[in-house]
Amino acid sequence: MMTALIRVTRSQANAGGRAALVAAVVALGLAGCNTRSPETTGSIGSLGGTPAAAAVPARQDIDRLAERFNADPTDGRTAIAYARALRATDQISQASAVLQQAALRNPRDRVLLGAYGKSLVEAGRFREAIDVLANAHTPANPDWRILSAQGSASAQLGEQERAQSFYEAALKIRPNEPSLLSNLGLSYALSRNLDLAEQTLRQAADQPGADARVRANLAMVLGLKGRFADAEAVLRRDMSPEEAATNVASLRRLAAQPNRPKSLSGMGAPGQG
Repeated sequence: MMTALIRVTRSQANAGGRAALVAAVVALGLAGCNTRSPETTGSIGSLGGTPAAAAVPARQDIDRLAERFNADPTDGRTAIAYARALRATDQISQASAVLQQAALRNPRDRVLLGAYGKSLVEAGRFREAIDVLANAHTPANPDWRILSAQGSASAQLGEQERAQSFYEAALKIRPNEPSLLSNLGLSYALSRNLDLAEQTLRQAADQPGADARVRANLAMVLGLKGRFADAEAVLRRDMSPEEAATNVASLRRLAAQPNRPKSLSGMGAPGQG
């Protein structure tokens, strides 16, 4: 099961030509399951790419971590472990609150700041996330995962050129990382440059570590370009024929909407808008 990687805020959904792409993302999500990653453009979750979902911790394990954290809120590593367990049970706001408490007590702990910043992305607090993540690494020693999370937050705010600069910087550290290429491709799509989006997403999909989510993003862009047969062929690599057909039907309905902003063909024009 899969879904596309963008989860767009309401304000973004109302922002001109991006509405068409937002609708396409929702359509591709209909037959899939939610996945999150704070380094992905829009959807948030685990750190550093597109790993398989973590096992849900047992209730007693969460309670044990909560007890340890409450006994010593200054322990950053316990805070990270507790927040990870909370996230695994979809307690996103609580996880962010735990990391906030620990970060306030450890303002120079870059590992902790990185975890907190990513949790803010996951919680949809993108401006705050950008501020925190800026202190989670240094220009002399950049972390590609932090750069990716900064790109995700910027993309969610509609700041695509800034997002692309973060992803490009991360790719210099981690060349051909499929999650980074996928994010960059989606940002190009949100910039209405579907040709460059397709090129970048194909590069992402060709990498050994590419997974179903990367291919879903490629299929989405192909659908937005009206190449529905190609989109369905990509989706069938990871979906049943029925699921792939359902997603492509959603993309077809989107392309047929008479009130879509400036038509989908305008989204493929050169430049990044």
